[in-house]
Amino acid sequence: MRVLGARMSASGFAARGTLLLSLLFVGVTTATAQPSLGACFSTDAGTSLDLRIDACTSFIQSKGLSQDRLAIAFQNRGSAYVAKGDTDRAIQDFDQAIKLDPKYANAFNSRGIAYQAKGDNERAIQDYGPAIQLDPANANPLNGRCWVRAALGQLQTALTDCNESLRLRPNSSNTLDSRAFVYIRLGRWNDAIADCDAALRANPTNAYALFERGFAKRHNGDLAGGDKDIAASRTIDPNAEMEFSGFGVRL
Repeated sequence: MRVLGARMSASGFAARGTLLLSLLFVGVTTATAQPSLGACFSTDAGTSLDLRIDACTSFIQSKGLSQDRLAIAFQNRGSAYVAKGDTDRAIQDFDQAIKLDPKYANAFNSRGIAYQAKGDNERAIQDYGPAIQLDPANANPLNGRCWVRAALGQLQTALTDCNESLRLRPNSSNTLDSRAFVYIRLGRWNDAIADCDAALRANPTNAYALFERGFAKRHNGDLAGGDKDIAASRTIDPNAEMEFSGFGVRL
């Protein structure tokens, strides 16, 4: 699963959570605002990260925003910093957003993703918890917590989180490959393969699901099929295998 649609890399973290931008209308809508300023609140995935950062910075420095609107500007700038790989500055922005609005579920989720990107999974869990409590109908922090719990070996609670995330958002490729990760760590190869099959039906270029399916197939005795999936995963995104290797899932 990906931040702003991506996973872990220098340019964008592909963590097990999804960063969401917040919309805001500040007297003028983003449609009528100056294009450079409207970029702070644009949900267009093609918006330049640097342009978004500059626009949000302009809003923040203007000192003309209400407290809740200022929190959104910090949240959106932090999301852009995460996508650029600058997690430390992102966390500072999310800290400010939460300070301004302690019930800002999206900011807690985003900060959890940023800590996860830094490899601090324990700290990420601490932020995913409030995000889930404040917005229990949001599948994203449940998926993020599922992944980090699986990475930490908390497999039964991870499975519970993934199941609930999939109940809220069925057929999510990212969450299905998160649950497949749990099943791999439990040694449930057939279940892992089934989830990867479903994940790849939803997104055929999911390199993580391809690597997981290849890994599970090999453990199930299908070496040729496993090697084919792993080769496809490496072609799409070699970082997938590297990330799993860091969690002890190695060939």
